[in-house]
Amino acid sequence: MEKKRIVVKIGSSSLTNAKGEIDQIKLKDHISALAALKKEGHDVLLVSSGAVAAGFRTLGYPSRPITLKGKQAAAAVGQSLLIQYYTELFQAHELSVAQVLLTRTDFSKKDRYKNAYATFTELLARNILPIINENDTVSVAELTFGDNDMLSALVSGLVHADYLVILTDVNGLYDDHPKNPGATRIDHLSDITDEMLSYTSGPGSKVGTGGMESKLLAARKAISSGVKVFIGTGTGPSKIIDILNGNGDGTYIGNAEHNVVPNLKQWISLTETAGKVFIDKGAEEAILFNGKSLLPAGIYKIEGEFSVGDVVEVYSHSELLGRGEVMYSSEELAHALGKRTNEISASSVEVIHRNNWVKVKK
Repeated sequence: MEKKRIVVKIGSSSLTNAKGEIDQIKLKDHISALAALKKEGHDVLLVSSGAVAAGFRTLGYPSRPITLKGKQAAAAVGQSLLIQYYTELFQAHELSVAQVLLTRTDFSKKDRYKNAYATFTELLARNILPIINENDTVSVAELTFGDNDMLSALVSGLVHADYLVILTDVNGLYDDHPKNPGATRIDHLSDITDEMLSYTSGPGSKVGTGGMESKLLAARKAISSGVKVFIGTGTGPSKIIDILNGNGDGTYIGNAEHNVVPNLKQWISLTETAGKVFIDKGAEEAILFNGKSLLPAGIYKIEGEFSVGDVVEVYSHSELLGRGEVMYSSEELAHALGKRTNEISASSVEVIHRNNWVKVKK
């Protein structure tokens, strides 16, 4: 098998026992499979939950805490314990690991996004296995990444992974609750639709509780970046290799039409926007259908205050078309609205260059 770049996400349910503690047997099983993948010559990144599970007993909690402060305190204790487990167990396979803690800001801020990419590239070049988790102790919103599912999708896009493997306690997506006798597993999906997501949400979920909605949202994000996805389960040292060979116990998601998305465009799609620009019909056709950049002549209104390098939303009247990185400040653009190219003295002719533009999928 040719060398691939694989992001593996292991959730809490696949790491813990009935008491919510780290299950050493499960942990060793995952590590043996990851080590086998590394020894096949692949680049491997691990997104691992489990910090709270590793730390809550040390704090004196009888069970996994339910408050935000309790979870964050348990994560603060457990993160070091979890990486210690991984370090010692991977050393038995003669593999070195590195801990990387991320927050959403690392994906929304351009310089931090580029730095994260550079860090992962260097670690992989030196044959280090990065172990990634959310920085739970400083996150301002509980479960910001949705039990690390979305984090794994964002990481897989950032590093241009070939595959995102989400290991869980349910062997894929079913067309009904998995415990119902007539339920049938969906082995392959080319895309994730809103209808599929509706099956996995709400109190009457057809797929049950297992966090499948979170996983499908993550899968949709990953395939939009050109990454194929597997959601399922498995045991033994060869389980991930079996998955890559098409023999996994779960659901495969993606198709050849999903192209790899450059890092800049991924960042544009993730970061917070600073304003809005409204364009006329001619500009809409130019950027949507003719691959052109957005020029001042096609803009008739702006909203918000933004600087050069910020990302803004682009609207045609009331419809959102996409977003892009602007080469004008809002003040400069206000003076250039509707003007022809030869009437503009700004350093850049384009307001949004076509390479810095991301269309909203409909």
